[in-house]
Amino acid sequence: MSSTSDIGSDELSPLQSALFALRKMRARLDAIERARREPIAIVGAACRFPGASDPESFWSALREGRDAVRDVPKDRWDIDAYYDPTPGAPGKMYTRRGAFLDEVDRFDAGFFGVSPREAEGLDPQQRLLLEVSWEALERAAIAAPDLAGTATGVFVGIMNGDYGLLVADHVSEERLDGYVGTGNGFSFQAGRLSYVLGVHGPCMALDTACSSSLVAIHLACQSLRDGECRVALAGGVNLILSPRPNIVLSHLRALAPDGRSKAFDASADGYGRGEGCGVVVLKRLSDALTDGDPIVAVIRGSAVNHDGPSGGLTVPNGVAQRALIRRALAASGVEASQVSYIEAHGTGTSLGDPIELNALGEVFGPGRSPERPLWVGAVKANIGHLEAAAGVAGVLKVALAMQHGELPVQPHLRQPNPHVAWAELPVRVPMERTRWPSAEGERRVAGVSSFGMSGINAHVVLEEAPSLAEVKEAAAERPAQLLCISAKREGALRELAGKYAAHLGSHPEEQLGDVVFTAHTGRAHFAHRLSVVASSRAQMQERLSAFARGEGGEQTERGQVERAEGPRVAFLFTGQGSQYVGMGQELFATEPVFRRAIEECDALLRPHLERPLIEVLYPAEGQASPLDETEYTQPALFAVEYALSAQWRAWGIEPFAVLGHSVGEYVAACVAGVFGLSEGLGLIATRGRLMQALPKQGAMAALFADEATV
Repeated sequence: MSSTSDIGSDELSPLQSALFALRKMRARLDAIERARREPIAIVGAACRFPGASDPESFWSALREGRDAVRDVPKDRWDIDAYYDPTPGAPGKMYTRRGAFLDEVDRFDAGFFGVSPREAEGLDPQQRLLLEVSWEALERAAIAAPDLAGTATGVFVGIMNGDYGLLVADHVSEERLDGYVGTGNGFSFQAGRLSYVLGVHGPCMALDTACSSSLVAIHLACQSLRDGECRVALAGGVNLILSPRPNIVLSHLRALAPDGRSKAFDASADGYGRGEGCGVVVLKRLSDALTDGDPIVAVIRGSAVNHDGPSGGLTVPNGVAQRALIRRALAASGVEASQVSYIEAHGTGTSLGDPIELNALGEVFGPGRSPERPLWVGAVKANIGHLEAAAGVAGVLKVALAMQHGELPVQPHLRQPNPHVAWAELPVRVPMERTRWPSAEGERRVAGVSSFGMSGINAHVVLEEAPSLAEVKEAAAERPAQLLCISAKREGALRELAGKYAAHLGSHPEEQLGDVVFTAHTGRAHFAHRLSVVASSRAQMQERLSAFARGEGGEQTERGQVERAEGPRVAFLFTGQGSQYVGMGQELFATEPVFRRAIEECDALLRPHLERPLIEVLYPAEGQASPLDETEYTQPALFAVEYALSAQWRAWGIEPFAVLGHSVGEYVAACVAGVFGLSEGLGLIATRGRLMQALPKQGAMAALFADEATV
């Protein structure tokens, strides 16, 4: 019986034609729906949070339950001049504390091509965003220059412009210039990042108050699913540079007098302000898996809404929060019962905390057993409320907790808020470091909430990263590894060498070969360069540490090149006469990319050769090889040269041109995309067979893509 795909449309009856069209339409709609719901992978992340300069130190601070709150630094403003414990005092604030970063005035302007004069007008938030975004790309093993010309998206959450207030207060009209405008406008926060990276994708700065960075992540996910971009950077930034916002918030009675967000506690009396920056690098999950990216966590879905008419413009609305979370779950294809943790907005207010916890109970309570409670926490108790960057801080906390399978302790929870019916809700707050339970064979699922003071809310559903089954091939270890790193300044190169040495010491689980590979292919290469050869991890650490201390050493080479982008490289593929038994055997034994290429060629050549290619190239001991017979020589040379090209490209060496001689011409054409590997091998096998059959006195053979004649 024939299917409709086996007969022409003119042979179908009207009913069959209608059914066929219906099936095609249904298949198209299914594809659209799958794309609309495709999970998004977080493939890299970086941060600067109070007390933490990177995700590793952030996790350490969370595990230890550290509190980053301190007095207002003296380089921000004279707190004694602005402090008054009486709420509502004109021109005063009733808190002396918050969670701050150090050295926010520091910036390597030259690294990003910013002149010293322009840097003066640049909002430190813009500077911070550039640095953290660059680090996030490096952690994603994406060399920033490789993004130039692509449709990479940039989505930035930002709500405060304190630096502009300082400029207005302290800079006379005569000293104002254009750099003040490009340095402080919100759109330039995102625009400069796209400009520095040289990308053309969607680019926007978003101000939805405290939910800004989570809304940015939501929109970035939508853009990826719609195909507007293949890579997206999303996050938020917040710095506290002027006393004026604190004065305004004091009049709103929004701040805690002690500067701490005491989420879920009876003493909750407002939030403590914090500052920082977080950026995540996003890809569609299918693309991340194809690219072999390191996946931090997976975003299953998200939603955004508004409180609507609540008790007041800044008053949260439990009905809207419930609707928001249900929409996010529906978009994720996740049941409420699958969610085991919620990173709450949790500002630590006597009004907001009960509304949020009650909403969580109504959504996640039905059908949940007491043995599987909903765990709830809020990172604001550790690092303060980062306002525009609060959402991305929550996402990073959850991603790190998933990676470590542990829920960190919730600080400042001494006596649970009496306005919450704890006994009736299925929620628990971790009072100590707690193993994050997960059912056998299931990935952990969590939600992250962020509610803006303006009523704009966002919720993101996260899932644990898929456990990629690592294929450990039976490959011999290289006798030595080569690490190449670079920087724009000599001092920065030494600092980077020290960081690599420390990383090797603190991450013994990482293979040295993986570290050097990522350094070669996942980072930009600058003028000041260092190469280190070592036969062991300990030796590599010692040689890097020696260079960081300013010492020279054996197998350590430092240099500087005028063109940081490196020379252009061409591949030349040789012809017959260069063959020998065992060529490339060490690469076949030690390099998975080379091996896979040879194995693919071997499989494609089976219909053309009597002896398998691998057996011809690498015969068993005592076994003769027909490699010098033209019938085998030409396909073997093609395969080895093609595999060498694949290996060089895997190491990050891309040719700007390819050329070849004799057999090499076919390889060059294949590498250049003139024809596919299967077609190329078929051509070269036919060529070799015809040449083998030529009489010794000589003759001429003509070869075509679809047939061969003599």
